[in-house]
Amino acid sequence: MRRVVITGMGALTPIGNSVEEYWTNLKNGVSGASPITKFDTEKYKTTFACELKGYDAKAHFDVKEIRKYDPFTQYALVSVDEAVKQANLDFENLNCNRIGVIWGSGNGGIQTFQDQMMEFCQGDGTPRFTPFFIPRILVDIASGVISIKYGLRGVNYCPVSACATSNTALIDAFNYIRWNKADIIISGGSEAAINQAAIGGFSSAQALSKRNDDYSTASRPFDVHRDGFVMGEGAGAIILEEYEHAVKRGATILGEVVGGGMAADAYHLTGTHPEGEGAVLGMELALEEAEITPADIDYINMHATSTPQGDVSELIAAKRVFGERKSLSISGTKSMTGHLLGAAGAIEAIACIKALQDDMVPPTINTTEIEPAYKDLFHFPLAKAEPKKLTYAMSNTFGFGGHIASVIFKKFEK
Repeated sequence: MRRVVITGMGALTPIGNSVEEYWTNLKNGVSGASPITKFDTEKYKTTFACELKGYDAKAHFDVKEIRKYDPFTQYALVSVDEAVKQANLDFENLNCNRIGVIWGSGNGGIQTFQDQMMEFCQGDGTPRFTPFFIPRILVDIASGVISIKYGLRGVNYCPVSACATSNTALIDAFNYIRWNKADIIISGGSEAAINQAAIGGFSSAQALSKRNDDYSTASRPFDVHRDGFVMGEGAGAIILEEYEHAVKRGATILGEVVGGGMAADAYHLTGTHPEGEGAVLGMELALEEAEITPADIDYINMHATSTPQGDVSELIAAKRVFGERKSLSISGTKSMTGHLLGAAGAIEAIACIKALQDDMVPPTINTTEIEPAYKDLFHFPLAKAEPKKLTYAMSNTFGFGGHIASVIFKKFEK
């Protein structure tokens, strides 16, 4: 089976608008939470989120492009641009029939949909929709736009599995390359859901933290006092490439993908299985595909959204798969970035790859009192990153509908 390596990465996150800025702030335990500036939150139960900082669409796109692209597509293009440059991809001298895009989003153009419907409902009933309304809202449009920009004619689509979406995209990209159906795939995810509809909807579902007076410490995975997740936005892009192809063109290899597992909780519309059934299966399948044992995993970037039920079910699943392992480091980086929904897996994959490169485990911030039944099972770096020799890292993502996707990365070795 063909090896799949990583040759480029790009990030646009609430704590950094590039991979290096994101990784530096992640290691230093910087919170991306702040009061929402995108709309008036006076009547909302949750008034804060992890918004992008210093992002200006005009710095990346002309006026026509801004009219054509919903923010989630803009974020995708910005992160992909960084990844393509790092990978030093010269598409004019590559076979673009063998280069694809598998790009995910959970909500697609929800900002455009909300804005256009509000304008329609507040008007006289005349449908004055922009001609870009439909292409802006389509969840697959970012994948299509990426392929159009670079002239990539290989596999092109958007998997949707809610908050597991970008891990699902990475697993699909991994498999297409292993199956010799592509040499390079641009993968990842983007999300732009800090708006009235998404904040209102998740709030009604009792999913969001309401710590409005203490927003910077609101996301606290594994903590007994957690009360919900903090919404985030942004994008993460990863260039997956067949190993020999990467070597032949002289690419710098950043890491390797060695396994992926997808499963389902088959339990509840929005809640995770209390015994972590789907999570256990997803992790076990990833380990089986990577041909390693649970003892080989050095670090897990947990899904860990900071919801009361979700965090415990994931800890139960980890205990079932890994047993009591104080040598296993676990962190919840959503404590800093917030929850990027369909883009969460992509930026957390980048965190895993950087952790492997630097032998550094990112922390969980804000957490001071870990669930008593689990605090002594694993190692939880808190506040700041900790150095540790790493070979394998796992990233977990779970989505509404019971979707499970776990990916295993390995430090690159020739």
